Amino acid sequence: MPAPDTIRPHSTSIRAAVFDGTISVEPVDLADPRPGEVRVKIAAAGVCHSDLHVTTGAWDVPAPVVLGHEGSGVVTAVGEGVDDLEPGDHVVLSWVPGCGECRYCKAGRPAQCSLVASVVAVKGTLYDGTTRLSNERGTVHHYLGVSSYAEQVVVPRNGAIKVRKDAPLEDIAIVGCAIATGVGAVRNTAGVEPGSTVAVIGCGGVGLACVQGARLAGASRIVAVDVVAEKLELARKLGATDAVDASATDDVVAAMREVLPDGYDYVFDAIGKIATTEQAIAALGLGGAAVIVGLPPQGERASFDPLTLAEADQRILGSNYGSAVPERDIPALVDEVMAGNLDLASMISGRRPLEEAAAALDDLAAGHALRQLLIPSA
Repeated sequence: MPAPDTIRPHSTSIRAAVFDGTISVEPVDLADPRPGEVRVKIAAAGVCHSDLHVTTGAWDVPAPVVLGHEGSGVVTAVGEGVDDLEPGDHVVLSWVPGCGECRYCKAGRPAQCSLVASVVAVKGTLYDGTTRLSNERGTVHHYLGVSSYAEQVVVPRNGAIKVRKDAPLEDIAIVGCAIATGVGAVRNTAGVEPGSTVAVIGCGGVGLACVQGARLAGASRIVAVDVVAEKLELARKLGATDAVDASATDDVVAAMREVLPDGYDYVFDAIGKIATTEQAIAALGLGGAAVIVGLPPQGERASFDPLTLAEADQRILGSNYGSAVPERDIPALVDEVMAGNLDLASMISGRRPLEEAAAALDDLAAGHALRQLLIPSA
């Protein structure tokens, strides 16, 4: 029988991709939004490595869980106290729905929200420690407060960011994670200056967003690093000035330094493997900063030479969600899409029905795809 906190007098049956050791698309009950929450009909959900980390066991999250943390859609209902959104509004979902009350949110750093870190991300619930999802077996958890691999979701008000209605609703799904994370890492975390030299290790969705962010920042050289030739070609299209094929060398750092012998002002690790983090640090020039954007498996440890770091006045920066302020950054990024400054269409490698969620993650793991979209209505 369902746990007491998941029994709702008013709920809607939806289809969702539930992970509980394996992925299955099945009926799930979605309760109505409580005060301070909204319900959103999903237009598209992006398939990201953070979802893959759950299915491979690299990240431990409560299960069963509806996957997906990147998405867009249309508001269908609002809970009590929500007076700035209404049914029909177009929204991009944010996987860091800052509470607005903790000291980090009040300091203007919602990406570090303590309520999200201690409850939403860890317990697989919404703010109040309960879920709006259930099935015949009991409680089903939320993933990062979003769970966008579904026909509809209920999220905290701060997790639904209103955007302009003339933007392509499916395409802007990737603004909520890949674009906000990659462009944000360049702008918010690193503060890349015009004329800087930049390298991006890993040209998946987030890495390509870093490339675009560096182009918009006016970087003089943008070196893309990847093992897949097609991704390097796309990186050039999106703004990279040079490319390093990491599959063609046993020493990636040496290959990067063949392009810029003095090293780089900024190196973005958009993969999050220990090897790529160490490469990012080793490729820095004097005064350079390595920005760790990709998220590694839990418990991993990297090494570096602290004397070199100190003598060269270098920095290692962590970047969670591109240090974004979602209410500010997501609408602005959508505006840049509409102005032609950000190319989303080239980053989207396919659209698939929700029933193909498992296959989409398999393709991502194999390196065959960039940003795939799951379309619940397809």
